[in-house]
Amino acid sequence: VELVESGGDSVQPGGSLRLSCAVTGSISRYKFMGWYRQAPGKQRELVASISGDTTDKTEYSDSVTGRFTISRDNAKKILYLQMNSLKPEDTAVYSCNADLVTNGGERYDVWGRGTQVTVSS
Repeated sequence: VELVESGGDSVQPGGSLRLSCAVTGSISRYKFMGWYRQAPGKQRELVASISGDTTDKTEYSDSVTGRFTISRDNAKKILYLQMNSLKPEDTAVYSCNADLVTNGGERYDVWGRGTQVTVSS
């Protein structure tokens, strides 16, 4: 099982980006999926999460509420993070995380390697 992020880029303040996190492997169900970010010299922060049950309940950190949207395409096995109205303080390495169960019944807590988002004029 592997997670591979993409979509990071350099944008101007006020711009938008959509990050993707592709999941490889035969997945039975997700227990949790989330996007984290870590800026230089700062602790890693959970910015958005989506539940693994059918409710797809989402939660956001205060710093991104109203600007970021997390979603999941179960058929494509991709987790997304739509980021709008980007600010310089959003600059960080963004990583996805999944707590999942494979078709073989194995449970994994998996991290991607991250993708760089830079917001600067």
